[in-house]
Amino acid sequence: MNRVNIMSDAEAHEKVRTADSSTDGGETDREYLSEPHSKDEGQASDSMDEEFAIDLEGEISGPGQQGHTVRTALDDLHEGDDSHFEKSVRGKHPLPHGITNGMLYNDIIKIAWPALVELLLVQLTSMVDMMMVGNIGPLAISAVGYTNQPKFLLSTMFMSLNVGNTALVARARGAGDQERARLIHKQALMANFTLGLICSIIGFVWAEPLVRFVGASNPKVIADATTYLRIQMIGFLSIAITTTITSGQRAIGNSRFPMMYNTAANLINVVFNYLLIEGHYGFPRWEVAGASIATVMGQVAAMLMAFSVIFGKNAYLRVNFLKGVKPHVETLRNIFRIGIPSMLEQMMMRAGMIMYTRTVASLGDMLMATHQICMNIQSLTMMNGQAFATSATSLVGQSLGKKRGDMAAFYANRTQRVGMVVAMVLGGSVFAFAHVLISMYVNDPFVIANGTTVLRMVAIIQPLQVAQFVMAGVLRGAGDTRYTAMVTFVTVLVVRPAFAMYAIYVLKMGLPGAWFALILDQLLRTFLVLLRYNSGKWRDVARTFD
Repeated sequence: MNRVNIMSDAEAHEKVRTADSSTDGGETDREYLSEPHSKDEGQASDSMDEEFAIDLEGEISGPGQQGHTVRTALDDLHEGDDSHFEKSVRGKHPLPHGITNGMLYNDIIKIAWPALVELLLVQLTSMVDMMMVGNIGPLAISAVGYTNQPKFLLSTMFMSLNVGNTALVARARGAGDQERARLIHKQALMANFTLGLICSIIGFVWAEPLVRFVGASNPKVIADATTYLRIQMIGFLSIAITTTITSGQRAIGNSRFPMMYNTAANLINVVFNYLLIEGHYGFPRWEVAGASIATVMGQVAAMLMAFSVIFGKNAYLRVNFLKGVKPHVETLRNIFRIGIPSMLEQMMMRAGMIMYTRTVASLGDMLMATHQICMNIQSLTMMNGQAFATSATSLVGQSLGKKRGDMAAFYANRTQRVGMVVAMVLGGSVFAFAHVLISMYVNDPFVIANGTTVLRMVAIIQPLQVAQFVMAGVLRGAGDTRYTAMVTFVTVLVVRPAFAMYAIYVLKMGLPGAWFALILDQLLRTFLVLLRYNSGKWRDVARTFD
């Protein structure tokens, strides 16, 4: 496929200016005057203060192509070799010749902003869901909350394979191998279709035991939660398919199309929430069941719209099932090689979260409702980290596919920096408006008072939370999922539930004690992930897939 180089005038000017200064024998960072440089390296500034223009339209696509890739600075570099993996991942290293900080930040934001908009809209829809359900009462919020961990647990299998899909498709994109990228994506879709079907049957049949297992005890709550979960399982297969398509699109840098179909799905969800929860405009009043039906309707709509990005004639990741659905053993082996550790990580995370939720549930339904509201708002704050993690995974994966270990580190460091700046602003806003945010869900003074205290704890950890998300995204982009699984085992499965039990049962700290446990988990997880990143071993892991 022919590439079309589309960039902003400002970026083009920046490239010419940099090339001109290099011709004149531009300066080299004094710190590295004595260090031999590869022939493509020149002057670089590691400052974020350099002005840059964000090129939101820099794409590589053919006529009428859907599911396009996004043009990055990598496309202007030659394929790397062992010398591009030698320097440490931290420190003030010079950028390759012709590459500027502005270009790197441009690439990062170009991928991150649609992902951020999409994730924010998804989470805002979830918040609106809970607010609308909250009009029925706190017990309804608890019922919906008890279904979260079973859903997450059942989705771990196909969501984990998406990690392998993203990492491998990104590497194929970086290597310029479109046919390989299509093969990987097709095999991931086939595998996740099978897993999604199995999980939906399990969730439907064992819905009630699952909600009881996570701590539900009130008969009304159990009945509503069981109904909600069974309806969710009817649409579960659509989630497996849509998330697989989305993971492939993000791998090639196309985060805008997922934003579009998920935005449409969220609007459908909200509209039918309004109509079906309380029965407006002649529609039946189905309360909790109505909320679940509205969610499934949005999910199915997203899947149908997502099909256009893989069935289009000129789609970069076009899938043609008419040519056969035979498994490709080597491709599946590589997907599972990355995905299985991620699956174990997610299963351990969900097991730890279930233990944690059961501990919080012992405080009573009112504090459980407070906890669910705070978790819902915390999930919104996580969208910042997840959006920049999406950018990091895509750009790091593409860099490693092109054997440019230096570019992988350059992108990772700058992605973390931008994410943390946004996190500081977000954390300050949550701290200042904690009371207002809780009041949007319920008007119960007890819930508002306890929720405000917890949310201010959430606000304080925002920068560290983002650092952890971004660097975990880097490790996953490199395929280093075994380490992230180990970190999850230590923090989520051991530290968080153990300290929560100690804080609640021994220290009698109540709900704040449970959230102190969560903060301890986040702090330790951030430390361990940054330790792995700084060691540079993740780049060695990535090279085992070459």
